[in-house]
Amino acid sequence: MNDKREETDRRDARHRAAMQKQKARVDAAIQAANVERGVAVLLTGNGKGKSSSAFGMVMRALGYGQKVAVVQFIKGEQLSGEEIYLREQCPQVSLYQMGTGFTWDTQDRSGDMAAARETWAVASAALADPGYDLVVLDELTYMLSFDYLPQDEVLQAITSRPVGQSVVVTGRGGGSALQAVMDTVSEVREVKHAYKSGIKARQGVDY
Repeated sequence: MNDKREETDRRDARHRAAMQKQKARVDAAIQAANVERGVAVLLTGNGKGKSSSAFGMVMRALGYGQKVAVVQFIKGEQLSGEEIYLREQCPQVSLYQMGTGFTWDTQDRSGDMAAARETWAVASAALADPGYDLVVLDELTYMLSFDYLPQDEVLQAITSRPVGQSVVVTGRGGGSALQAVMDTVSEVREVKHAYKSGIKARQGVDY
């Protein structure tokens, strides 16, 4: 019985020591992060959840009473739960959708490019507006990958936005130049997807 108690005490002591070291590292990192400004976040990769994560940040910003703009490239033909919620429950959020649907459905490069330019005009105006605390550019990466928008213009707008404004960009790819100007880059990697097992997209989960 005593041996078990002694082993438990030793395990607890090792745990406390490890947690003290970890806390010291975390505290030091927090102390070193002393720059106060908006951040640029890129959510990329071939896995599910990039836009979902961005909309989670929208909810977080709204919790603090911040002003938010959401501009969606590609999406817009099929109604989504986030669109319904924002339009009905969050009228204070500025929401704009390109509305052409997926480029592989339209198969109209010139039409898609014209729609992308119109949508980018809305997005760039939001990026230049210091009244917005958070700007979400959903699926913007495709506009760069397909050469629908000039990369230099997009990067310039992101890097020259108001100092207190944060921006979130989502979508696969986008190129190394985009990654280079972002503060945080997270890659969502697909390990397994229900769709590949023949399971239909689900309301409230997939759209």
